[in-house]
Parts: sequence; structure tokens; C-alpha cells
Amino acid sequence: MHWFPVILILPYIFLLLKIYRRLLKIKTFNDSTDPVTFVSVVVACRNEQKNISLLLNSIAGQDYPRGLFEVIIVDDNSTDRTAEIAVGFTEIGNLITINNNGKGKKQAIRTGVNASSGDLIISTDADCLMGKRWIRTIAVFYEKHKPDMIICPVKIEPGVGFFGRFQELEFLSLQGITAGTAISGEGTMCNGANLAFTRESYLNHSENLHDEIASGDDIFLLHSLKNQIKSKILWLESPEILITAASSPTISSFLKQRSRWISKSKAYKDKFTILIGIVTFVTIILQLSVLVAAIIYPIFITDFITISLLKSVPDFLILLNTSERYGKRELMNWFLPVQVVYPFYVLSVVFYSLIFLKKSEY
Repeated sequence: MHWFPVILILPYIFLLLKIYRRLLKIKTFNDSTDPVTFVSVVVACRNEQKNISLLLNSIAGQDYPRGLFEVIIVDDNSTDRTAEIAVGFTEIGNLITINNNGKGKKQAIRTGVNASSGDLIISTDADCLMGKRWIRTIAVFYEKHKPDMIICPVKIEPGVGFFGRFQELEFLSLQGITAGTAISGEGTMCNGANLAFTRESYLNHSENLHDEIASGDDIFLLHSLKNQIKSKILWLESPEILITAASSPTISSFLKQRSRWISKSKAYKDKFTILIGIVTFVTIILQLSVLVAAIIYPIFITDFITISLLKSVPDFLILLNTSERYGKRELMNWFLPVQVVYPFYVLSVVFYSLIFLKKSEY
């Protein structure tokens, strides 16, 4: 066996095991205090006539005083009945539907925040569903800890077949990294489908969101806040706030979404996020390179097996922890086949982003 490829994978193992150890320290937040914070829920949406009613019904069922929250729907130049459906929804007394002051999700969120009245903003997407204590739990957590940003968990709806299971596991791995880095104060990712922040913090950092890049309304805000020495960014662990988002219906839409996510990485300035990205990409390329070498020269088969097994250890631990916290333990039955496909998936996303990706707002 050749030791050089094995040595190259050690940074990946070290970083992910460090994240896993942080995941073990996560504690579920549970507080029955009655909050008094006025909350603004901001939803930027475009052509979501199939989903907007479901979202609004979910918000209408919140166990939170009706006089303590507002919902702001920002229609981003929809060509369907999204705005019409939102305007006609009467189950939420303090519901406002406005048009985007520009184009794109970042400007839509900016429009919504500027129109908001709450000190605490919660953002979500039109294709999401949440439990009835969603707003209450976030508001209580905010009042207790007074953070600038609260990173909250997201899961995607169950899929069908291998493609569906692959999406769920891949998304769970991202959530594991999100929680593990956030709990250590080194947050690298967050998801705008379930994100809370103070109005003041957003307005102070809204010019650092890289409007020239379609994606990244959430992560660029996180990174800008991290760059502020006294900012307080916390992870909120609670089944009460776990949001369910729609999964990608096709492989093409899935690759397109992930390619948009990758495209914003060129503007990252957060050192820890860049480090994780580089180490992960190098590990994937190394694994694929050794596989090709093993196909041509069988002597490298041992190297490929060793590297794959070593990489799988932290991957498995993070996914096991996250799947158990999200009530998705059965997905671990798919871990091995997903591990086999994953390097090829990463390579496909990179090529897709370089060749086929066009500018898109969502």
C-alpha cells in the first residue's frame, strides 16, 4: 500500500471528526416561557402558486399570539397566481403581500425586511411546512440568548427510490456540518428556509450579500456577521422548529440547485468555510484518482479501499448523529450505496456548474 494518498486524506478525517465531536454536545432547547417579542416572518417567493397556500395554512396554525407576529410575502415578479392567492388568504390577520423592489431573492428579502415591523425576522421559503410551535420556540430562544442570528434545522420531504434517499442523506450531511460548525462558533452554512436574525443585524450587513451572485442570501449574511467580532450566532436544536422543505423532483433540477450553491463559493471570504471546501474537494478528487489508478494498475486497489474506508468513518458518524436527531435513522441503510455514488455526484455538480449553469434567482 502507498502511504502518500492516505496521508492526504488525514485533514478531512481530522476536520470531520472535530465536527462530529461538536455534534455530541448539542442539547435540545426546551423552555415553556411565554414570549413577548413581535416577530416578522418574511417569505420571498416566485411562481409558487402550488405551495403558497400550504405554507400560509401552516403559519396560520402557529401557537403564537396573533398580535405578536406579521407575515410578509414578497412576490418576486411571479408570472402565476402566487400574489393573488396570498392576497386572498384571510386566516392570518397581519398578512402583507408586496412586490419586490427589484429582481431576485436577495432583493426580495431586503424588500421584506425593510417593510417589516419586528425586531426579530424569521425567513422561510414558500415550499416549506412547519410545526405549530415554530415561531414560539424561536422567539423564546431569542429572548433567552439575544443572538444576532439563529441557525435552525431543515429536512427535506421523503423521496422515492435511490434518488430520493440520496437527496435525503446528502441533505442530512449538510445539516450535520451546519450544526456541528455552528455549535462551535465557526458556522460555515445556514439555510434561508429556516433562519432567524435581528432586523438591525440584517440592515447593518445587507450590503455584503454579493448581489452579483444569484444564490447565497443566507450564507453571505452569516459570513458577514461572523466577520463582526461581537456578533452572536447560535444553533437552535429543537424538534418544534424543524422545517420540512420540498425535495428536487428531477435529477436535473437537483444538479441545478447544487450547482447554484457551489457557484457562490467563489465569493467566500470566511477562512474556515474555504478550508472545509478545499479539504473536501481534494479528498473527493483523491478518491476518484486512486480509483482510476486501481482500474489501470490493480496494485492501487488496496489504496482505494483504505482511503474509502477511512473517509467513510467520519461521514458515517456525522450522518448517524444527524439522522437520529431528525428521526431519520432508517436512512442509514442507504449509507453504503450513497457513499459509492457520492464522489461521482460531486464531480457531476462541478461540471454542471461550469458548463450548463445559467443565472437563476432561486
